[in-house]
Amino acid sequence: MTSRRIALVVEYDGRGFCGWERQPHCESVQAAVERALSRVADESVRVVCAGRTDAGVHALGQVAHFDTEAIRREDGWRRGANSNLGAGVTVVEVREVPGDFHARHSARWRHYRYLLLNRPDRPAVLHGRVACERRRLDLARVRAAARRLVGTHDFSAYRASACQARSPVRTVYALDVARQGARVWFDVVADGFLHHMVRNIVGVLLAVGAGEAEPGWAGEVLEGRDRTAGGVTARAEGLYLVRVGYPARYRLPLVLPDSGVW
Repeated sequence: MTSRRIALVVEYDGRGFCGWERQPHCESVQAAVERALSRVADESVRVVCAGRTDAGVHALGQVAHFDTEAIRREDGWRRGANSNLGAGVTVVEVREVPGDFHARHSARWRHYRYLLLNRPDRPAVLHGRVACERRRLDLARVRAAARRLVGTHDFSAYRASACQARSPVRTVYALDVARQGARVWFDVVADGFLHHMVRNIVGVLLAVGAGEAEPGWAGEVLEGRDRTAGGVTARAEGLYLVRVGYPARYRLPLVLPDSGVW
């Protein structure tokens, strides 16, 4: 039989998982999705994702693909998968794609958003879905610091010490910050991300915004290429993989993420 390649867009709440990647000791998003799809396909399914998110990190538009000999309608894959998934994971889009499509290698850019409440008290209703920053933030200082990180750079100072990426060079296309009342969010778009890169960037920007460092420090950390010179890694619960961009011929994703979280 002819194998087909199927792409899917997945939304998940990272609180109940030890990250995307399958682990022997705990539940992962990958394992949950694979079990659900295997039941629909009536055969073993293995999925490849666009970005392996860490424990506690959420996604609105994670993209994955798998190969199968099973023949199902696109909406059949989606509805069937969702009927076998728990409340923390939803497949929001399914599309049959050409065989040369690869969720990770075909991606041209990835968009992450970091959400936090900038107020003295921790969140209750949004606990686990946003981070909290008690220090008052000066967004003019944050934006001045963020400008130093846009472009193509060696981001060694902004990646985890355990990062296994072959090259630390990445291109950041946009790094924006906005506020609405106590709600503050950071949008980062890049060709790819290193392990903990967004969370480490946010950690440095928060220190600058709180007046603990000057805006130029973000660039100094970057140029020094020393992770120990950077700030505290921001907490995982504020981070969302929003969307992954692909060449137009793949027509992915068609659905714009809308989670109800700002």
